[in-house]
Amino acid sequence: KDQWHYINTGDKAVATSAYAGADINVKDAWTLTAGDPSIIVAIVDEGVKYNHPDLAANMWVNTKEVANGKDDDGNGYVDDIHGYNFRADGPVTWDKKNDSGHGTHIAGTVAAVNNNGKGVAGVAGGTGNNDGTRIMSCQIHDGSYAATGDVTAKAIRYAADMGASILQCSWGYPGIYKTDGDYAKLYPAELDAIRYFESVLPGRKNNGLGGGGVAIFASGNDALAYASYPGAYRDIICVSAFGPDYL
Repeated sequence: KDQWHYINTGDKAVATSAYAGADINVKDAWTLTAGDPSIIVAIVDEGVKYNHPDLAANMWVNTKEVANGKDDDGNGYVDDIHGYNFRADGPVTWDKKNDSGHGTHIAGTVAAVNNNGKGVAGVAGGTGNNDGTRIMSCQIHDGSYAATGDVTAKAIRYAADMGASILQCSWGYPGIYKTDGDYAKLYPAELDAIRYFESVLPGRKNNGLGGGGVAIFASGNDALAYASYPGAYRDIICVSAFGPDYL
């Protein structure tokens, strides 16, 4: 019942107004696939706890890199085994003061390992047979230090260059930007990086998306009647939320 957002039976223990079917219809999707290890989802957020027992098996691994303090694959980032901390220019972290665990939480929703008797289920976490979608941690928030547009741009370009097909960004700027033009003027590097991610890149030809990438952003956390940016931008998939009663 705690994951009613996947399969909502209308259980009143969840909420007195719970409505059967008020969910994301994942049960139908699972009849087609529960995940795909060839698909990499970049979590652009706080760092993902890559050794978490419910995430470790589904973490993306940069097989050309070794944890030795050197840039083995020559991509400009040292020891980027499961991703990189672009805010601190170093390894992925998740336990500094003021870290909230949000990146790990989001990674769990995307692809926590399914059918393992641990934690939660992931939308694309597989069946428990090492067949889940892979998670890449592109850290842009570090403790009390939030991302800048330039930091986010680096993280997004890295995700594209390293083979990610889906950009998962559960954040947005306060709802003060009303037009695409406002956003483009204030965050040009970030927007260019998103466009780069969406473009067709040779290394992603077999990703089921024609070699391009899909950018997904949250609609915002301001309880406004409209989406915030970047999610509101015209060619970005923007996702909102609803309760167990569809409201």
